[in-house]
Amino acid sequence: MADDGNGFGRAAAKVDEARLWQRHVDMARLGGTPRGGVRRLALDANDIQARALLAEWARPYGWAVAMDDIGNLFIRRPGSDAAAEPVLSGSHTDTQPSGGRFDGIYGVLAAFEAMEAMEAAGIRTRRPVEAVVWTCEEGGARFPMGTMGSGVFVGRTPLEKARAVADYDGITVGAALDAARAALPGVAHRPIGSPIAGYVEAHIEQGPILEEKGLQIGVVTGIQGSRRFLVEVEGADAHAGTTPRARRRDALSAAVAMVGALERLFHDDPSDTVRFTVGRFVVTPNAPAVVPGHVAFTIDFRNPEPEILRRLGDQVDPICQANRGQCTVIVTQTSGGAPVHFADRVPDAVEAAARGLRLGHMRIFSGAGHDAGPLHAVAPSGMIFVPCEKGISHAEAENATPADLAAGTRVLAETLVDLAR
Repeated sequence: MADDGNGFGRAAAKVDEARLWQRHVDMARLGGTPRGGVRRLALDANDIQARALLAEWARPYGWAVAMDDIGNLFIRRPGSDAAAEPVLSGSHTDTQPSGGRFDGIYGVLAAFEAMEAMEAAGIRTRRPVEAVVWTCEEGGARFPMGTMGSGVFVGRTPLEKARAVADYDGITVGAALDAARAALPGVAHRPIGSPIAGYVEAHIEQGPILEEKGLQIGVVTGIQGSRRFLVEVEGADAHAGTTPRARRRDALSAAVAMVGALERLFHDDPSDTVRFTVGRFVVTPNAPAVVPGHVAFTIDFRNPEPEILRRLGDQVDPICQANRGQCTVIVTQTSGGAPVHFADRVPDAVEAAARGLRLGHMRIFSGAGHDAGPLHAVAPSGMIFVPCEKGISHAEAENATPADLAAGTRVLAETLVDLAR
C-alpha cells in the first residue's frame, strides 16, 4: 500500500478486515431473522441495543458518546483543535422489516473502523472525527418518514413534527425516543444541529453496476429525488353476499383502480428512469365475507429530474380522486426530497483516496435515498459505494464480501484524514 510521504496510506493500512466483518456479524444478531436477514426497526429494542453496543465499543478509547433529541448518536474522536467543527461519517442502524445485514449498518461500522484505524496509526487530525447513527432512515419500515434524524439535524423537519409521527401501531416517535433515552442512561445529551465541517457516508451500492464492472469503489456524485405518499381510501364495510354492486362503497375496488391508473401514468418505456412502487397495501377488515371498507397504500416515486418529480407527483392526488368511485380518498405526501448533486470537494477526496490506494473505481449516481442527501444542505458531503451481490438490497438475501467492505473502509479512512486535516 502506497505512502506518499505525507502520511497517505497509514490509516488505510490499519483497517482490520476481520474485525470489521465480525462487527457486522455481531450487529446482525440484533434482530436477526431465520433466513439470515435482519429486522431492526427504527427505535425498537434491537435498534436501541445497536446504539448501546457502539457505545460499549467506544469506551476503551475514551471517546465521548452523545445523543441528541431526535436520537442521533455521535461517537467523537477528538482533534487537536477542540473548537474546530467535526467531520462526520456514518449511516443508520435501522432496517426494512425483512432487511439485510449491510444496508446502513455498514456505513456506521466503516466509520467506527476508520476511527480505530486512525487511532492505531497514531494519526492526529486538527478537526474531530465523529461516527454517527442517524435515526429512522428507513421511511415506512416503522415510521412513515424517511431520513428523519438527519432531516431534523439539518432543520428540514421540526423536532416536534417528527416526535408526533406515529407507527402503524400508534406508537409515536416521541414515546420511542423517550424509551431510547431511558435505556441509554450513560450517553450524554447533545444539542440538535451543531455545525459540522463535512460528511462522508459509506454504503453498499444497492444496485448491480459495480459488481458488473468488477470495481470495488463507487464515487457517488449525487442522489435522485423522491416523493412518498400515503393514500387512504374510505368506503363502507358491507355483507359480501347481500349487498348489490350499485350499493357498495368498495374501498379495495377503488384502490385497485387508482393503482392501475397510476401505473399507466408512471410507465416510461423505453427510458425506464421513473421508479414507482406501491410497497404497502393494507385492506380492512380483511375478511372473506366482507366488502372492504378501508384501504391504505403507499407510493414511493423517485427520479433524478426535478421537473419529472413535480409533474408526475402532482398528478397522484387528481388521479386518485378521479378513480375513487363511491368512496372518499385522502392523499398525503409523507416525505420528499429534491435530487442532490455532490458538487463539493468530498467526491474529489474520495476519488483521490481510491486512486492512491490503487482500487478500481468509477463515478456513480445513487438511485436510493441516503442521509447524505439532507446533510448536503449544511456541509460538503459525499458517499462511497461498495458492491453488493447481484445488486440485492432491502431483502434478507443482501450480501457483500469482507474484502469489498474493507476496501471501502480504507478509502473512507483516508478521506476522513484528508477532510479532518
